[in-house]
Amino acid sequence: MNKITLGVIISNRDFFPDHLVAEGRRDIVKLLAELDMDAVMLGEDQTKLGAVETWQDAKICAELFQKHRSRIAGILVILPNFGDERAVADTVKLSGLRVPILIQAYPDDLDRFNVEHRRDAFCGKISVCNNLRQYGYAFSLTQSHTVHPDSAEFKAELQKFAAVCRVVNGVRTARMGAIGARPAAFNTVRYSEKLLQANGISVNTLDLSEVLGATQRLADDHPQVKEFLNKIRDYTDTAAVPELPLLKMAKLGTVITDWMTANELHATAIQCWDSLQSNYAINVCALMSMMSKRLFPSACEVDVTGAVSMYALQLASGRPSALVDWNNNYADDPDKCVLFHCGNWAKSFFPATCMGWAEILGTTLGRENTYGTIVGRVASGPMSYARISTDDRHGTIRTYVGEGTYTADPLDTFGSRAVIAVPRLQELLRFICQNGFEHHTAMNPAHTAVILEEAFVTYFGWETYHHPDS
Repeated sequence: MNKITLGVIISNRDFFPDHLVAEGRRDIVKLLAELDMDAVMLGEDQTKLGAVETWQDAKICAELFQKHRSRIAGILVILPNFGDERAVADTVKLSGLRVPILIQAYPDDLDRFNVEHRRDAFCGKISVCNNLRQYGYAFSLTQSHTVHPDSAEFKAELQKFAAVCRVVNGVRTARMGAIGARPAAFNTVRYSEKLLQANGISVNTLDLSEVLGATQRLADDHPQVKEFLNKIRDYTDTAAVPELPLLKMAKLGTVITDWMTANELHATAIQCWDSLQSNYAINVCALMSMMSKRLFPSACEVDVTGAVSMYALQLASGRPSALVDWNNNYADDPDKCVLFHCGNWAKSFFPATCMGWAEILGTTLGRENTYGTIVGRVASGPMSYARISTDDRHGTIRTYVGEGTYTADPLDTFGSRAVIAVPRLQELLRFICQNGFEHHTAMNPAHTAVILEEAFVTYFGWETYHHPDS
């Protein structure tokens, strides 16, 4: 996960004691170092105490932010006292930055409520938020209205905010790859490229014929093909797979990787059936698994918004995501279900894996044409799920997010699979059906629903349902 850089505004109001500002600066510098975050902030000699209080201070701070705009992922506003709300808003406006903003306010100490120590940041925070709203800027708030930077609570708040910044900035500039046409039967994965583009998400397309043509022009002993073949063998146990399908996977992986690199893509969605099986005689699952493991999410069935969902979850946690079917009930337990796909989940989800063949597709397309699935059972642990969907009828993007757990309940089946427990699962499934969401969802082995909700609602303005976790 890349180190994050925050633009820091320490706000001041001149009739409060100087030592409060100096203390705030020390506290935040210490915390950012502890969390391994970088800061772009005024030096103590650039303005009075390195704080922002006046129009001139705002101009100086904004100029500094402009110089480092490519690095700054978010803005942290520190209020060691009441602060100056106009100067904060002016700084943000003049900087030209459109990044997440977190407002922190110091608490007062009832034992130090005299003029030398009183802060009034409780009130100042309300004024700062009022001005930012007037100026048209979205911002994030701490759970507690006032919170000390030295506290464990604020440390967690800042880590959450950093994740929100990664999601917002990552999704807003995402470059997706769509390889092939969606399977004809899958109207469920239709989406609007225009709605995605309006939110900063670009889609690059590649016809499957171009991919297959490029694989045919690659010699079996091409250095890239040989290297990719070794990567496949190193990735999972391939003992049950004949040599020819592995060679075909290596060629296909080489072509896709070169295209992704040339177009600087962050994620892909691939026509995984049934043209590849009929015309190239493999399943692409293993290649998709390898890409997702390398933090380049890859979704099935040209589900582009599913790939965006995977990417958002990955940005929130820093761990690989998977695209799954809401697939089966689990016996008669209303709060458990089975998640499944042929076999494209990153191997990091599993304690052990092997490569197999697609047992469902193989019944009609032939076992010999469907080698390439990753077979494994997800271990127990935390999980989050999320779905981003374009609502073309209303010209909006809608989402849902939630959390659950992977369980160790018995499951005797094939492919990439998991049993999950989700509180009030039947309510969630009714919501999905009533609102016309896809049968796919994205999952990730970490609890990040609150991060995604903050990013989706506050900074994208997307209608988001956060399913209750109890």
